[in-house]
Amino acid sequence: MKQEALHVLEDILREKPTQAKAFIAPDREVTLTYGDLQGCIAALKERLARLGVGAKDRVAVVMPNSPEMAALFFAVTGLGATFAPLNPAYTLEEFRFYLEDIGPKVLVTAEAQESIAPKALPDGTLWVELAPLGNRFPALHAHGQIEQRDKPIKSANRRSPTPEDVALFLHTSGTTSRPKGVPLSHANLLASARNIANWYRLTPEDTGLCVMPLFHIHGLMTPVLSTMLSGGTVIVPPRFSASHFWPTVEHYRATWYSAVPTIHQVLLMRAEQDQAPKKSTLKFARSSSMALAPSLMEGLEARFGLAVLEGYGMTEASHQIASNPLPPKERRPGSVGLPTGLELAILGDDNTFLGPEISGEVVLKGPSITKGYVNNPKANEEAFFEGWFRTGDLGVVSKDGYVALLGRLKELINRGGEKIAPIEVDNALLSHPKVAEAVVFGIPDPKYGEEVACAVVLKEPVSEAELKRFLMERLASFKVPKVIRFVDMLPRSGSGKVSRKAAAQAFKNP
Repeated sequence: MKQEALHVLEDILREKPTQAKAFIAPDREVTLTYGDLQGCIAALKERLARLGVGAKDRVAVVMPNSPEMAALFFAVTGLGATFAPLNPAYTLEEFRFYLEDIGPKVLVTAEAQESIAPKALPDGTLWVELAPLGNRFPALHAHGQIEQRDKPIKSANRRSPTPEDVALFLHTSGTTSRPKGVPLSHANLLASARNIANWYRLTPEDTGLCVMPLFHIHGLMTPVLSTMLSGGTVIVPPRFSASHFWPTVEHYRATWYSAVPTIHQVLLMRAEQDQAPKKSTLKFARSSSMALAPSLMEGLEARFGLAVLEGYGMTEASHQIASNPLPPKERRPGSVGLPTGLELAILGDDNTFLGPEISGEVVLKGPSITKGYVNNPKANEEAFFEGWFRTGDLGVVSKDGYVALLGRLKELINRGGEKIAPIEVDNALLSHPKVAEAVVFGIPDPKYGEEVACAVVLKEPVSEAELKRFLMERLASFKVPKVIRFVDMLPRSGSGKVSRKAAAQAFKNP
C-alpha cells in the first residue's frame, strides 16, 4: 500500500513483512514481529469489543512503556475508539481530574502494576489489567475483576474507524492554565507520522530507541508511529535509563533516538562514567519539547560523533512542526529548523502577518493540527485566527526559512518596558562550563514591575558574582538576572520538560 493511500492508523501495519521486527523489549529480551503485532492487535480488539468498547468510546491507559502499550494503541484506535494515556506518576487527585475529564469506558493498567489510578475511577468505568507479552502473541490478553462481564459484541462495536475519528486524547501541560483536552484524529496523527518519517528519511533498516514516555505525544510519534509507518523497528524499554542506554544502542544497533534536552544532558554528563562510545550505530539524535541550548548541541555532536537535530513540536499539532534537516543540509544551533509538512507564519500584535526577521506569535495551518479543544469554546476562540492555530510561542523566521523560538508569549519578562525572552538568558547561562541546567523567570519588582531571576544547577562550584560577570559579557545589562538561586534540581513536567512557571513559584522567594 502506498503511503498516500493510508487513511486510518491500523493501515500503516498492513503489507509490512510479517517476519520483520516491529518491537523489542530489551528488559525482557522479547521481540515482536509485524506478524506477531497484528495478531496481538486482533486479539486485543476482540477482547475490548467483548468488554463493550466500541466506536467513539474512550479508553484510559496507565502503563509503563512497553510493546503491549503500543499494541493496545492500535487495538483501541482500530475499533474507532480513543486512546487516552495518562502519566503513571500522577497523584490520586490528578487521576480524579483527568479520568473525570476523559470519561473512559475502560481503564487499562498493566498486570501486577501498582497504581492508584483505579481508586480514582468514575462510577461505571471498567478496570482491565493487561498481561505481559510472552514469546508469542496469544499470551497478550486482558483480564481482571471484570472477566465475568464479557458480553456479545454489538454490531456498532465493529464499525471501522474513519480518518476523522478521534484516535488520541491528550491534555496540554497546563503550565499557563488549567490543562485542556486535545483530541487528535487518525488523519492528524498519520499526517504527522508521515512528516517525521519523510523528514528524517526513515527506512525499514532503521531502529529507533524510545526513551520518551508513550503517554506523551513526543514518545508516541517519535519513534513509534513514524517508525511503524516506515517499516522499521522500535526498541521500547520501560523507562529511560542512562546506564542501560549505550549497551542497548550497541546491542540492538539503534540508528536514532529522540528526547528532551534533559536526557541529552544526562547522557553527556555521564559519557565517561558510562563508557559511551565516541562513535556508535546512531546516525542522529533528535531533540524536542523544550529549547536545546547551542552549547549542549555542540557538546553532544563533539562527544558522540552524530548529528543533533533540534525540532519543534506540540500536542495540538500532533507533535512535529519544524525540524533541522539531516546532513549535509545545515542544522542551525538555536533554531528549530524548517517547517515540516505544514504552513508556519508569524503574527503581529495587531493580527497582521509579519515578514522575515520580525518577531511575533507563531501560527500554524496543516493536516496534523487539532480541530479544537474539548468542551472549551473560550479556549478555541482564543486559539484560532482565520483558520490559523495560535501557538502562544514567540518566534522569528529567517530570510532562508529557519525558525527560532524566543519563548512563550506569557513568559516574556517585562522589565520596565523592556521585553526579555527567558530562553535567550537560559542559553547564555548554559554556555558557562560549570552550569548544568538553568531556567530563567520573572519576579515582582517595585521599581521595574518585573526583574529577571533564575535557578541554576551547577556541575562545579561557581559564585554568583562570577556568573553575573560572565553574563555581562554576553547580554545587555538589563537582561542579566538580578537574583540567582543555586538549587539541586529544577521542577519538571511528566515528560521531563523543565517547568518555568513551577520554577518561578518555587524559587521567587529567598
